[in-house]
Amino acid sequence: MTAPAATTTTTTTTTAAAAWLRRFHPADDAPVRLFCLPHAGGSASYYFPVSRALSPRADVVAVQYPGRQERRHEPCLDDVRELADRLVTQMLPSCDRPVALFGHSLGATLGFEVALRLEAAGITPVALFASGRRAPSRHREDERVHEASDERLLATIQGMNGTNAALLADDELLRAVLPAIRGDYKAAETYRYRPGPPLSCPVVVLNGDSDPEVTVREAEGWTDHTDGPVSFHWYPGGHFYLNEHAADVIARIAQQIA
Repeated sequence: MTAPAATTTTTTTTTAAAAWLRRFHPADDAPVRLFCLPHAGGSASYYFPVSRALSPRADVVAVQYPGRQERRHEPCLDDVRELADRLVTQMLPSCDRPVALFGHSLGATLGFEVALRLEAAGITPVALFASGRRAPSRHREDERVHEASDERLLATIQGMNGTNAALLADDELLRAVLPAIRGDYKAAETYRYRPGPPLSCPVVVLNGDSDPEVTVREAEGWTDHTDGPVSFHWYPGGHFYLNEHAADVIARIAQQIA
């Protein structure tokens, strides 16, 4: 009577992990597993080029949030801590080797919360790459994009230049994904850092030098959140600077995790 129950539990757990975690170029023998966390409105497929470039040096696992692509029928999560709690549950079985975290924008804040949970579980990441996001303790009171009209929300994401051109050209499809985008913006804009012990892992901070979302002072605040080394890297460009500097960013990731 116990065997079927165990089988069902294993199958359910595997299915849940498969929903959250994408491995486009599996590298089972890689010495490091790199978890990549998307920006607001982003999806796992954004990191396909990163996976292709780093395999087999790293086993790249791209995270798929609820509410988009094949998970579009699931309710999206609009709270960073809840998202981190659920994600770490699925990640832990894959932490059987050194792990690193890369997050852009919302993904960087989520990466910080995930790193806190991993370290609490005895797993210190090789590195946290925090891209396009100010330090967790630096927030802006005037951010209310998630409360804006659909038109203003659409204008905001179009102005970021980080959304696939084909999606922007399809108004019906774009409006279909607005609930997920709005939920992501709510998660990012309502997040507030809760004081606690800092991380131990290195933090690599990457930003565009003309990104209106991150000032130099806001970026420097990352030094308050780890006892490990913090390095800063600025690239020409705005919030999605990494689209134009993908090769340099990937090379920096490879160098750090090596």
